[in-house]
Amino acid sequence: MFKKLIPPIILEILKKPSKYGYFGNYKTWQEALNNSIGYDSTAILEKVKNSLIKVKNGEAVYERDSVLFNKIEYSWPVLAGLLWAASQSGNKLTVLDFGGSLGSSYFQNRNFLEHVNLKWYIVEQENFVSCGKKFFENEKLKFINNIDEAPDKNTSVFLASSSLPYIENPYKLMEDVIKVGFPYIIIDRTPFLEDRERITVQNVRPGIYEASYPAWFLNEKKFLELFKERYEMLTEFETIRKNKIDLGDRMAYEKGFIFKIR
Repeated sequence: MFKKLIPPIILEILKKPSKYGYFGNYKTWQEALNNSIGYDSTAILEKVKNSLIKVKNGEAVYERDSVLFNKIEYSWPVLAGLLWAASQSGNKLTVLDFGGSLGSSYFQNRNFLEHVNLKWYIVEQENFVSCGKKFFENEKLKFINNIDEAPDKNTSVFLASSSLPYIENPYKLMEDVIKVGFPYIIIDRTPFLEDRERITVQNVRPGIYEASYPAWFLNEKKFLELFKERYEMLTEFETIRKNKIDLGDRMAYEKGFIFKIR
């Protein structure tokens, strides 16, 4: 009965699978890379830069993935973790924001961190670092090329917000981070499968920017095993988007975690 009320052309559109989202089940990162444009597109950098300049100048309130919003969407667990870490260190907070773009999380949370003795280091690709230094760096916000360039690792928070899926070997990265011994590790907006992993290609909607790139869905059990010996999990939480992601043959999900060194 309901179908009779919908024009046939609309029914065809509804049946047609979306061209955007996560596709494939690739054996290697390189195979997925060969089937995508990649993440180092200058168009991505330019759009992110233009959006965040508006946030920096007070012309917009909040940016995520280059998209501007009229109000800030806080990840309250992440902000609580940052403030809690600062309270444990005499109101001093050094954040190592891995894959932090041009400062999305910094600008998102800065109003709640004004009273904190804050240093925020973003580890990014070379082109993002150059752009960040030119347009956004200040006494609190710095841009660096790798983790080794960051000072105060023994008093800092390692933050990865939606960045682990987009590097070739996220498990190896986290093994290295755990060896460094950051007092606190915060993981946010990271997609998981419960007991397996998958490498896909993510096709981004053109309304955000024209791009496609490899993207991991991490094995949650395997990921958490990395932390067991050296870290205590303080909490796990849903992300602000509360995403369930349809991969065709199964559903994936986004989660976040806060860890404290033992």
